[in-house]
Amino acid sequence: MEAKKALPILFVVMFLVMVGFGIIIPVLPFYAEEIGASPTELGLLMAVYSLMQLLFAPMWGRISDRVGRKPVIMIGIFGLALSFFLTAVSTSLWMLFAARIIGGILSSANMPTVMAYVADITSAEDRGKGMGIIGAATGLGFIFGPAIGGVFSKISLSTPFYIAAASCLLTFFLVMVILKESLTPDLRTGETKQKTPLLAAFKGSVSILFLLQLFVSLSLSGLEATFAYFAAEKAELGTVKLGYIFMIMGLASAIVQGGLVGRLTKKLGEGFVIQLGIIISIIGFALILLVNSFLTAAVYLTIFGIGNGFIRPSISSLLTKTSTIGHGSTTGLLSSFDSLGRIVGPPLGGWLFSITIGLPYISGIVLSLIALILYQIYKAKGKGLQTDI
Repeated sequence: MEAKKALPILFVVMFLVMVGFGIIIPVLPFYAEEIGASPTELGLLMAVYSLMQLLFAPMWGRISDRVGRKPVIMIGIFGLALSFFLTAVSTSLWMLFAARIIGGILSSANMPTVMAYVADITSAEDRGKGMGIIGAATGLGFIFGPAIGGVFSKISLSTPFYIAAASCLLTFFLVMVILKESLTPDLRTGETKQKTPLLAAFKGSVSILFLLQLFVSLSLSGLEATFAYFAAEKAELGTVKLGYIFMIMGLASAIVQGGLVGRLTKKLGEGFVIQLGIIISIIGFALILLVNSFLTAAVYLTIFGIGNGFIRPSISSLLTKTSTIGHGSTTGLLSSFDSLGRIVGPPLGGWLFSITIGLPYISGIVLSLIALILYQIYKAKGKGLQTDI
C-alpha cells in the first residue's frame, strides 16, 4: 500500500485508538474507587498495564515480522475494545485487574506494529515524517479522549468505558476493510531468521538509542505524575485549568510531530532533531521551576512538550533505518523501553517531589543531559551502523 494512501488511514486508526484510551483517563480513578480500590491498588492498576506492555510489546513486534502487520494491529485494537468492555462490566477489584492485564497484553501490539508498518511503506528520506504523523495522531487522541470521557461520565462512570470500546470496535472494522498489508510474504519468510531481539538490543551502538528513549520516558512520566501538585502549590491551579494547560501542550506537540519533524529530519537528519528536542526539553524543565501563574504554566509546559515531541518520532525513524529487517522487533523493543520508563518514572517523580517539590524537574534536567550524552556516545561509536535486530 502506498504511503500517501496508508498514512492517512494509520493516522485515523491511531487517533481513534488513543481517543478510546484517553476517554478512561479522568474516569478510572473514580471508577476503581467506587468498586473499592485503595490509592495503592489504583497505582497497581495503572502500573500493571504498563508492565504488560513492557513484557509483550517485543513479542507482538516479532510476530508482526512473521505473519504481517495487519492481523497484529487488528488483535491489538480488538484486545483494547475487550478490555474496555470488561472494565465497564466489572463489579469487583479482581475483574478490574483482569481487564487491565488483558488490555495491557493485547494492546501492546498496537504502537510497535503501526510504527513497523510506517517503516515498511516509507523511504528512508520520509521515515521521520511518517513517524511524526503517528506521534501527532497519538497526541491528538490523548487531547480529545479525556474531554469526551469527562462529558460521558456525567451519565454514569461506566459509560465512558462503553464509548471507548465502541471507538475501538469502529477502528477494528476500519482496519479490516480499508488497510492493506504492508509486509509481503517473501519479506516475512526472511524475517523469521532474526536474532532474539532482547539480546540483540544490547549489542552494538544501536543499544544506546533504546537507553536514550528510557531516560526520556523517565523524565516525561516523572513530570506527568507530579505537575498537577506542583502547579497547585506554586500557582493555585485547579483541575480545569490544568486540563487546558495539558491540552495546549498536547496540541503544540502534535503540530510539531505532524508538521516539523518530517521536514527537519529530511533536511538535517534524525540526529540533529533528537538533540534539538532534548535541549528544548531541558529548557522547558528549567522554566517549569519558575511557574507562578496559568500563563507561565501553559507557556513553559508547552516549550517542554514541543521538545519532547521532536524526540520519539526521530528515535523511531533512526532505529528503523539502522535495521534492514525486523522493523516490528525493533519498534516493539523501543515500546518496551518506553513502558519501563513509564513504570519507574511516576513513583520516582513522586518520591522526589516529597523531598522538594522542584526536584522532579531538576532530575528531569539531569536525565535529559544523560540522554544528550548518550547520543554523543552513539554518534562516536558509529551513527547509522546496521544491525540484525
